[in-house]
Amino acid sequence: MIASLPRPAWLRASTAAYGLAFFAFMFLPLVVVAVFAFNDAPYPAPPWRGLTLDWFFAHRAGRTGLFFDRPLLASLWTSVVVASWVTLLAVLVGTTNAFLIERARFPGKQVLSLLMLAPLVIPGVILGISILAFASRMAQFADDVWGLELDFLRPGLPLVVLGQFSYIVSIATLVITARLKRFDITLEEAAYNLGASRVAVFMTITLPALKPALIGAAAISFLMSFENFNTTLMLVGSDAPLTVMMYGRMREGATPVLNAVSLFLMLASAGLALSLLRKPRTGEAA
Repeated sequence: MIASLPRPAWLRASTAAYGLAFFAFMFLPLVVVAVFAFNDAPYPAPPWRGLTLDWFFAHRAGRTGLFFDRPLLASLWTSVVVASWVTLLAVLVGTTNAFLIERARFPGKQVLSLLMLAPLVIPGVILGISILAFASRMAQFADDVWGLELDFLRPGLPLVVLGQFSYIVSIATLVITARLKRFDITLEEAAYNLGASRVAVFMTITLPALKPALIGAAAISFLMSFENFNTTLMLVGSDAPLTVMMYGRMREGATPVLNAVSLFLMLASAGLALSLLRKPRTGEAA
């Protein structure tokens, strides 16, 4: 159908209904969670009992708000630490992989490129169990043969970082490779012809061109690590990240504190997204 031609009334109505249904399905659960974070009741669901900020700021017997819940705040900080390490490793290795895929020439490169994508199609639970089994065997082998205690191969935060990194690096690689593929390599060649060193060319030409992709890959890596549950659950030790902590709280009996955490994370994610979408000022663009 030509877009400029008038559409039948039934088609316009069905399009509007589809759009409303789609956005309701996407955002209505988030709205419910946000609203009931302020419900003055000891349960995170209807009916409405009045407005309160207790689930954020209360610090008394029977009610402990988000900002005074030490175990919950500790798990939040644990998630931030894990996500920061995963992001750093994913961006560094993803950049190296991007140059390897796009610039290097060697036999079997296509096979290697496909193998890099394999972790994306493996279920998180299977990936976590596989990494746990392999790491435990390696740790036991080192202990039996050399008498070494390799604690980072036991369930704990180092293994969580390695487990999340194993598939998040594939996404970072794809993002950076897409940017590098569109980069005009003649700019580097011109700089070399003018006598610039490899380090100077990379720092002044290549890296600024890759900056949007690096920032995007870092944001995606951080958010994917922060919200990961399946792989993390298989590899976690005594220090539980936020997703595992919330799962445990839900099994024990949920309270509106979990709604408050969810609202806080929604606002933080929205703030991060808006900061990335912000148009640079004239001075910054120059």
